[in-house]
Amino acid sequence: MERSAFRLSGFAAIGALLILTAVALAVTVPVLANSGPAPWMLAVVIGYGLVVLLAATGFIVVNPNEAQVVQFFGRYVGSVRQPGLHWTWPLTDRKKVTLRVRNFETDRLKVSDADGNPVEIAAVVVWQVVDTAKAAFAVDNHVEYVAVQSEAAVRHLATSYPYDAHDSARASLRDSTVVSDELTHELRERVELAGVEVLESRTTHLAYAPEIAQAMLARQQANAIVSARFKIVEGAVGMVSNALERLREEHVVELDEERKAQMVSNLLVVLCGDRAAQPVVNAGSLYS
Repeated sequence: MERSAFRLSGFAAIGALLILTAVALAVTVPVLANSGPAPWMLAVVIGYGLVVLLAATGFIVVNPNEAQVVQFFGRYVGSVRQPGLHWTWPLTDRKKVTLRVRNFETDRLKVSDADGNPVEIAAVVVWQVVDTAKAAFAVDNHVEYVAVQSEAAVRHLATSYPYDAHDSARASLRDSTVVSDELTHELRERVELAGVEVLESRTTHLAYAPEIAQAMLARQQANAIVSARFKIVEGAVGMVSNALERLREEHVVELDEERKAQMVSNLLVVLCGDRAAQPVVNAGSLYS
């Protein structure tokens, strides 16, 4: 798990080095002026140089939306997230980890949906590193890990839903809200190990595979025609029933069963036909 590394302001560390330099000069310059170089002064100069070199290895610069993972001889000692110039433990290794929001778009994957139909699907994943320690040490490469897990999650999602739901109670891949929510939830579980949080995911491409696209288009058109005809017939039956009921209640005309059947037939032809009806004037009667 990520933890904060020990750090000091880099400018304060520079100030401390300048003070140390001033003290060293204040000690050595009078001695040099009065009695010349002394043996102990060589040790002071060497010691001062080693201290400066050692302190210089502790300076670190952190850019906005970036973190530095600090290791001391292979041991994780913490992360620095605050942007600016800092000073931390000397002789440490630092690894840069970006905290910026990043996008990954999968390739167009060819998979079989829940009904066994081959489809092409692609998605875009918006993600961000939230735990720098996991991102640096839990996986080999957290960027590649997100890419692989995203493609695996998209493939699994495509096999869990049909491209088109013929039952209104069943979700399909074309229900973008349901699909996006489930894809985001699954991806969050998959990439949590790498210290990554998935902010959002959406499908960017969804289509039948080319070899069945034409057949599926004809099927969709046929389903649309059947649904439309069903609605037309349902409405026509209601209108005919209402017309017969009104005629009976208002005593407009008395119809026997045969005349009712003829009237129902004529009304259904007019209401359900896909062409304009041609009126026919009957000079006789129904029985002659």
